[in-house]
Amino acid sequence: MRTPQNGQRGPVDHERRDQIIAAAIEHFGHYGYKKTTIADLADAIGLSKAYIYKFFESKRAIGEAICALQHDRMREDVQVIVDDGKAASDRMRRVFLALARSTLLLFSHERRLHDIVYSAVEEEWPSSKFFHEALRAMVERLIHEGRDGGEFERKTPVDETCNAIMLVLQSIYHPLLLEQHMDTLEGDAAVLANLVLRSLAP
Repeated sequence: MRTPQNGQRGPVDHERRDQIIAAAIEHFGHYGYKKTTIADLADAIGLSKAYIYKFFESKRAIGEAICALQHDRMREDVQVIVDDGKAASDRMRRVFLALARSTLLLFSHERRLHDIVYSAVEEEWPSSKFFHEALRAMVERLIHEGRDGGEFERKTPVDETCNAIMLVLQSIYHPLLLEQHMDTLEGDAAVLANLVLRSLAP
């Protein structure tokens, strides 16, 4: 299931829409999302503003499409781990590491895209909310499977356990919390995963 996106409209021309998104990623990556206007994008792509508005109703709609692509990649990577059938504790640890690596890949190579993701979370864009909900569902699945397999304790209410783990995971992928520990993010993710798994042990 792909992330739902708002603000896309006009001709069903995926190739042209993808061209606009690709150009926006390059432009935002160079100049920053908040400093870029639709006019800037139109000049960079060689199209008129009116033509871009046939596909996207606003700059935010383009930003949402970019965020949706990134969130979909992250969600699919985590889903592969959750579905692979290994021990729940092993999969939970790998979820932490996968999120850390995805975050590092985005912010290390396309640093100025950080403010798109920042805006997505700050303004509760649909792509951000959908990713959070999908991730929580996968965490809950791992908790249930870990309990069924005797790996995890059963005394704490599942909702409480899920909420706690999601709070810990936010320090790995939440853009508002990342600036202080980007250099140590992958190691921090491993430490946090170990702490969570110790707390889940029966």
